[in-house]
Amino acid sequence: MLPIILASTSVYRRDLLNRLTLPFTCASPDTDETPFAGETSDQLVKRLAEQKARSLARAYPGHLIIGCDQVCLLNNIITGKPHTVENAVKQLLAAQGKKVRFSTGIALLNTLTNHIQVDVEHVDVWFRSLSEPEIRRYVTIEQPLHCAGSFKCEGLGITLFERIDSRDPNTLIGLPLIRLCEMLRAAGADPLAE
Repeated sequence: MLPIILASTSVYRRDLLNRLTLPFTCASPDTDETPFAGETSDQLVKRLAEQKARSLARAYPGHLIIGCDQVCLLNNIITGKPHTVENAVKQLLAAQGKKVRFSTGIALLNTLTNHIQVDVEHVDVWFRSLSEPEIRRYVTIEQPLHCAGSFKCEGLGITLFERIDSRDPNTLIGLPLIRLCEMLRAAGADPLAE
């Protein structure tokens, strides 16, 4: 099995990948995440996942490189990370009482063969009706300023929802493990192989 690189510095993605018990190393990809004009959320996350994986190809020949990217689609508008408390509050106020879609792109690049697998997984989240004081309290407690959608579902963010619809709950955290396992098996890196 080829060594695995996770093209991400996200502790959440690292923790998810650790669940597969495969050895891996994290590396920071060098990618401009600016959307192209007219690019859909699915096109954006697939492109960025592939670019993140490819950005590390020269540094890691003979490796499997995992790239991923996630965006939030609110009122059919791509919404990024809030970066400030006020932006997080605005995003959550806009999401309350609505269904919000999260698109997560995933890519697996074999740098030995230059073969790449790229896909996108979706999660639909129904936010409950929330008051501004509830939202402000949540943002103050969890500080989700670097999270698409302005929440951490693996923490107190779960209290914001009525329901979640996805084939893989890990997708909402940022790494669709079910799809990744399919890709790894196709690349000869089955987590259950001896």
